[in-house]
Amino acid sequence: MTSPKEPPGSKQIADADLTLVIGENLRRFRGQKDLSLEKLARTARVSRAMLGQIELGKSAPTITILTRIAAALDLPVTAFLTRQPAPRVTVLPLTDSQLLHTGGGDLISRALFPFSRERKVEFYELRLAEGCDYRSEAHAPATTENLVVSAGHIEIEVGEERFRLGSGDAIFFAADVIHSYRNVGTEPATAYLVMTYPENGSY
Repeated sequence: MTSPKEPPGSKQIADADLTLVIGENLRRFRGQKDLSLEKLARTARVSRAMLGQIELGKSAPTITILTRIAAALDLPVTAFLTRQPAPRVTVLPLTDSQLLHTGGGDLISRALFPFSRERKVEFYELRLAEGCDYRSEAHAPATTENLVVSAGHIEIEVGEERFRLGSGDAIFFAADVIHSYRNVGTEPATAYLVMTYPENGSY
């Protein structure tokens, strides 16, 4: 009996790593199709909790469950069983941007990194409309944010402290407390944000 043909550039993996590889692939495929865990759970008839455990590499799916997930994503089961090498270059066209709208549309966040694999650092462009006041909950312990303002004036509140930044000013802070971004100018403001997560933490 011959084994299935591998996708170009892929490689066979040891059984001991299979659970982690399936989780990595599931997270990548779900991100590529812009599906939430809830939506995929409904389509695949697999609980959200189970999908979350699989993505984290903490649970090995049965062939029945993996088949349901593969069908919901319109992929062959074998697509989950090989590890794809990370591309050396990824171009992110503006027209294909992943945009998150919050605060009634006053804050627009654009991801400047591919969603195709797990990472400990994320890079965003933030656009704050005039009067925008966005409050963020505390992130996991040891999470940090590094922000630089490229246009306008933004007030950053970290815990009980406030810092006013203009174009070219930067700030670095521990983001494991409640913090906020406020456009205190009379025009839209733009900033670039780098978020770094703890090496052994979850997010």
